[in-house]
Amino acid sequence: MARSRKVTVSTDAEGHTAGWAETDLAPATAPDSTAAAFFDVDNTMMQGASIYWFARGLASRNYLTTGDLARFAWQQLRFRLLAREHAGDMSLAKEAALAFVQGWRVHEVEHLAEEIFDEMMAPRIWAGTHRLAQRHLDSGQRVWLVSAAPVEIGRVIAARLGLTGAIGTVAEVVDGAYTGRLVGDLMHGPAKAEAVTQLAAVEGLDLTRCAAYSDSANDLPLLSAVGRAVAVNPDGSLLRQARRHGWEVRDFRTGRRAVKIAVPSTAAAGLVVGAVTAGLALQRRRRGG
Repeated sequence: MARSRKVTVSTDAEGHTAGWAETDLAPATAPDSTAAAFFDVDNTMMQGASIYWFARGLASRNYLTTGDLARFAWQQLRFRLLAREHAGDMSLAKEAALAFVQGWRVHEVEHLAEEIFDEMMAPRIWAGTHRLAQRHLDSGQRVWLVSAAPVEIGRVIAARLGLTGAIGTVAEVVDGAYTGRLVGDLMHGPAKAEAVTQLAAVEGLDLTRCAAYSDSANDLPLLSAVGRAVAVNPDGSLLRQARRHGWEVRDFRTGRRAVKIAVPSTAAAGLVVGAVTAGLALQRRRRGG
């Protein structure tokens, strides 16, 4: 198993915080050291939301009940039909994330993420998107995932796909365990662009030579921050923006309407993590913990 470096946390002059972790699979230096590619995960690299499949994996290990997943599935459908996100949802997502990680040890989360990736996520990786990432690697560039999921889970996915590393939400860790507090905010919307800008400064990247890939209009700040933006399996709003700006569009879905499997990651994050939290609490009560 590939192990990560200690997660790097950086804060810029405006107080924005980002975290990233590299895998041990990528070379320390790349022939094209000033260019890189950044890939959103949910519905871009993977069919559906990574945190949803993580929850499904926990359910198969009896951390969640069937009822927990059924309630999440209904809420997931509701958000998909509404096709919008509200500020309150982000607040709920952050509060749920705090409850979810508290008391968990980092190595336990990484171990579960590895198992669940192999069982449930690997078959749902878009082969076309993975090929796009591999082209960047073959040209000597680094490739990073950018996700609202905890950075440690993102690192596991990146390692399994042979990518450089991941940028993700940072949870505070003390003595190898999550405290239940976040360092900064969820990696969503403008936060992704800010994190990529910070990483570029640290790693010596020229953002005008970098590329970004996403399915969602929520990632317009990220797509606008780089020299080459690519809409992958785009939602309607992003497709309109891509046509307006002349961005490349790649769609690896099938079917006349190319319906997505899961809701956007930020809407899913609060709902899934809330379900996970409830399931973990129930499981601990059953164990008498």
